[in-house]
Amino acid sequence: MAVDGKWNISIKTPMGDQEGLLTLTQDGDALNGNMSGAMGSIDIQDGKVDGDTLSWSAGVTSPMPLTLEFTGKIDGDAISGEVKLGSFGVSTFSGTAA
Repeated sequence: MAVDGKWNISIKTPMGDQEGLLTLTQDGDALNGNMSGAMGSIDIQDGKVDGDTLSWSAGVTSPMPLTLEFTGKIDGDAISGEVKLGSFGVSTFSGTAA
């Protein structure tokens, strides 16, 4: 699984689809990177690679303070999975290599 790279992602949210760019780098079982989009740019936190599963969190401040918790997989040039939207429940995200 090739993790390193840039991914154009779309997150399903109660405010509609949120588009952004996810940049990931793998160092052993650690996952680093950042997410950028209309709401700004944030570094990912607590990134992990466990087999073929990726997980990370991102603390957004706009439109309200919220921690997004991602779990996903990469399949070729596609990335997809679930994202916990704080108290707003669980949704999905998907994307393709940029």
